[in-house]
Amino acid sequence: MRPEIIGVICLIIVVGVSVLSPKLRLATPILLVVIGLGISVIPGVPPVHVPSEWILAGVLPPLLYSSAINLPLVDFRKNLGSISVLSVLLVIVSAVVTGFLLFLMLPDLNLAGAIALGAVISPTDAVAATSIGKKLGLPPRLIAVLEGESLVNDASALVLLRTATAASAGTIALGGFGGVAADFAYSSVVAIGVGLVVGVLTVWVRSRLNDSVLTTAVSFVIPFLAYIPAEAIGASGVLSVVVAGLYTGHMGAKHFSASVRISERLNWRTIQFLLENGVFLLMGLELKDIVVDAVGRDPQSQNLNAWEAIALGIGAALVLFVIRFAFVGPLLAYQRARARRRDPSGPEATEATGWKGGLVLSWAGMRGVVTVAAAQSLPEDTAYRSQLILIAFTVSIVTLLLQGGTLPWLIRVLKLRGVDEAADHAEFATLVDELRTAGLQVLEAPELSLPTGEPVDESVVDRVRSDAELRSESAWERAHTAAVGGEAGESAPHEQYRVLRMEVLRAERAALLEARGRGEFASRILVRAQLMLDQEESRLLQSDGEGH
Repeated sequence: MRPEIIGVICLIIVVGVSVLSPKLRLATPILLVVIGLGISVIPGVPPVHVPSEWILAGVLPPLLYSSAINLPLVDFRKNLGSISVLSVLLVIVSAVVTGFLLFLMLPDLNLAGAIALGAVISPTDAVAATSIGKKLGLPPRLIAVLEGESLVNDASALVLLRTATAASAGTIALGGFGGVAADFAYSSVVAIGVGLVVGVLTVWVRSRLNDSVLTTAVSFVIPFLAYIPAEAIGASGVLSVVVAGLYTGHMGAKHFSASVRISERLNWRTIQFLLENGVFLLMGLELKDIVVDAVGRDPQSQNLNAWEAIALGIGAALVLFVIRFAFVGPLLAYQRARARRRDPSGPEATEATGWKGGLVLSWAGMRGVVTVAAAQSLPEDTAYRSQLILIAFTVSIVTLLLQGGTLPWLIRVLKLRGVDEAADHAEFATLVDELRTAGLQVLEAPELSLPTGEPVDESVVDRVRSDAELRSESAWERAHTAAVGGEAGESAPHEQYRVLRMEVLRAERAALLEARGRGEFASRILVRAQLMLDQEESRLLQSDGEGH
């Protein structure tokens, strides 16, 4: 079958599953893995194999960048301690412990090679966990920790994998932990520097382009501008991408126009959706060929057959869960104690730091994209290579199906909720008031004029002031409605305004389509009118809390 046809079919599957999975109450990644596995065993379907470097260098950078630009830097800094422990220390301990156990069980595998596999299966993939958590209302801080961990632990795991692989080849002595630590520190520090430089330069360039199409086009190459130089000088390209993404997402609010931010958000959400789900479908499609490799193509297969490798993968998944659980408990206890010392009555003292949050954080340790790609990057001369890849795939699939499949049930049973809708609306209204006060100060100037020096008519000033007041009143109206729970059949004035205005927009849109059909107006005029209606509809949805 031609590659382009396969691509179209895969795209249709990804979109169809994304529509279907909420109705089945299953995470999309889990369903895609199962469907991919089902397709792979159909007679006549050719084996699927994508080179690991395509994933590590072609898919992972834009995937991490899209996540990084959407993770608020304030949340990342606020939870830096927890994120660091889970994404660095936990990865190292998990890799060493699981690697040492594999070293004891597989006589032909040296310790460095075993730790390399431990590094492969150590990083978590928060795609399934965060998608489930956001839909079911997990505490925002818990979501932030999961997202931050998944961004940084990929870098930790890949640096450790490279170091262990070099040690296995004799380039670095694994017993010399000073050399290993120095290599790890160099990779991290230099990567942060490269990421910051790329972030600063690209934000500066894009802020001067004044065209949302051009700035978005430039953003498509930023992940690779950060990844390639870092990798070329022996640093972590993945960490460099994350740093560039965090910086860009944070500074975009200051240096980019509204149209650029809207365009970038939509485009990168689309890229993230396609890459994330496409890789999970690929996982299922590749599994049959991996099992075949493990059964008959590896010279060590007589010492470790496919079923034994799968059993080892299940055991490794269990060990990883136990290690994660042992880390999360003390971490949250410390976090809770520190928050109480700072503010005993504050929300940080309880939000996401109780035993329920700890259990969910422990259970959300699914493996995915990085584990799949990194496993296939193991050197060809690695003992048990095909079986090691099968072990890694088993860990990914078991954690996705078992932990990912039961995570929604666990959240519902624990009744863990972290978002108070009424409090959220009140906090939003308070912020809108603060913004309104700052904005109205412009209108209080003794000699108000436009930037060109042209005086402003008083009726225009009143209209602008009224718009600001209405926005604030609308926010407080929604806060009050959420606080009292609302009353069936009743709508507050501003809610009536939104509903009625949407009805007017629908009528205007129908008239626009009719005018387009008559062919009386130039196409550029029709496009401008379409954009005008779309922008107002987006504004109304945003004010209603439905915009994305």
